[in-house]
Amino acid sequence: MISAELTIIPIGTGKTSISKYIAAAVQALDEMGLKYEISGMGTSIETDNPEKLFNAVQAAHEAVFREGARRVATSIKIDDRRDIERTMANKVSSVKEKL
Repeated sequence: MISAELTIIPIGTGKTSISKYIAAAVQALDEMGLKYEISGMGTSIETDNPEKLFNAVQAAHEAVFREGARRVATSIKIDDRRDIERTMANKVSSVKEKL
């Protein structure tokens, strides 16, 4: 299972608020059919296929441009574990068990 953390920062919008741009990016992820969870600092994505992940990241990145941003900085961290099936929820539970 692949877990990824996506951060998209619209630049050149003329305003400090970026929620409409992030909403467009999240809508693009939703349309790609991937499991995701948004937070105040980024979006966690879960998929079983790297191609799906990269296509979704591209769709989210482009959605921000379509919303009117003049520049977009996108960062992605990927954890692709193939020896066992672990979801984002499994990873969080594992840490909580140890607290």
